Amino acid sequence: MGKITIAIDGYSSTGKSTIAKKLAQTLDYIYVDTGAMYRAVTLYAIRSGYIGKTEDIPALIQNLPAIQLQFVPNQDLGYSEMFLNDENVEREIRTMEVSGQVSKIAAIPEVRHKLVEMQQQMGNGGGLVMDGRDIGTVVFPNAELKIFMTASPDARATRRYKELLDRGEEVSFEEVLENVQKRDFIDSTRETSPLRKAEDAIEFDNSDMGLEEQFERIYDFAQRVIANQS
Repeated sequence: MGKITIAIDGYSSTGKSTIAKKLAQTLDYIYVDTGAMYRAVTLYAIRSGYIGKTEDIPALIQNLPAIQLQFVPNQDLGYSEMFLNDENVEREIRTMEVSGQVSKIAAIPEVRHKLVEMQQQMGNGGGLVMDGRDIGTVVFPNAELKIFMTASPDARATRRYKELLDRGEEVSFEEVLENVQKRDFIDSTRETSPLRKAEDAIEFDNSDMGLEEQFERIYDFAQRVIANQS
């Protein structure tokens, strides 16, 4: 059977990365978490003082060549972790501080251009599962399988809130819900590569689904497409 490219897009905290990781592991495909890439650039911008209390987007754009991103496999975890300029930042990029700024950074055309080029290079040849906001519309518009994941804001905020509490962050549910809604608006209305469902994508609302049911249904979609490639 031929290997395909699977694009999983959708709103924040819909579980895209969790499903994409498991799907890639089961199919023995490469997994790329594009959200981690934008989060790493955001972390770099925060650390450098280009965003946060002060803002200097032109300086960030000028220094984009200094940002080196790499996914490094972690055999113990069973997936790759994000490295920013040779530093493992997998934990740091998942904080609320980064979450609060990432949509703003992801809306910068120069940032998107740099990362989309990197993503397309990673995906040459198929055998790839990639999740993000514009995978099926911009990065791989010819992907054989496109999934667009969605869920109610309350359901997504509840998932994200529990995840942050498990990591030891002190946050309120209201703060997380506001962040989810703010990111929805920014992601959907930005000029460059806005979040939208590709015309040929399967819309997948997982508001009331457990992880196992989600995986089984999406894995079934993938198996059908793969079978048709042979």
